[in-house]
Amino acid sequence: MKQYLLSIYQPDGPIPSADVLERVGRELHALNEDIKAAGSWVFTGGLHDPASATVVRVRDGEVVTTDGPYVEGKEHLGGLWVVNAPDLDVALGWAERASRATTLPIEVRPFHDRAEY
Repeated sequence: MKQYLLSIYQPDGPIPSADVLERVGRELHALNEDIKAAGSWVFTGGLHDPASATVVRVRDGEVVTTDGPYVEGKEHLGGLWVVNAPDLDVALGWAERASRATTLPIEVRPFHDRAEY
């Protein structure tokens, strides 16, 4: 099976109401349980606000760290899943459920096969 990254992109700004978060949490819990039951579960996690990020890079042989996100914008990576799926259509099905639950865009990208390295 191939592995896919499902990324949640959320807008910057205020956190939704408790009622909205409760509904989203309930639907995501059900989705996660279904992914596990299907044998597709690898990992999921939500991320802190982009301001909590630190970027590390090497410039002219020196390590430089900067506080904040690498790319600033009106949206940010809010969380992710790594799933096993027999094909893209199955991964897109999980992403559709995640998008319906969160009302946010979900980007789906395949990982390179390990044999490709």
